[in-house]
Amino acid sequence: MPSSDASPAHTAPGAKPAAGGISPVSLGVGIVLLLLMTVRPDLATGSDGHVDYPLTLLIFWAMNAGFVRGVGFIPRHWLPRILLSTIACTVALALVLLRAVTLGRLPLLL
Repeated sequence: MPSSDASPAHTAPGAKPAAGGISPVSLGVGIVLLLLMTVRPDLATGSDGHVDYPLTLLIFWAMNAGFVRGVGFIPRHWLPRILLSTIACTVALALVLLRAVTLGRLPLLL
């Protein structure tokens, strides 16, 4: 049976796991986006009423990254750790705002 301090193949040898902890800002972003998409799902549509898939993808990426990091979970593998980090949540939220401005949907977000 392997020892409990053996590092998996997907982490750097000798690297300590990142310390978790609740991140209230990230969790707040996740909750706000959840409520926003529950109450106003039309915010993820284009002017023609059809779903705008890039905007929807960005909204849900920001929401999921906010929830994952907000509750203090930090994935071990580097790819999900990057995609679900606080920085990724911020970047996705900025891209949501940029996409909403280009579609002329920003007044609906306020």
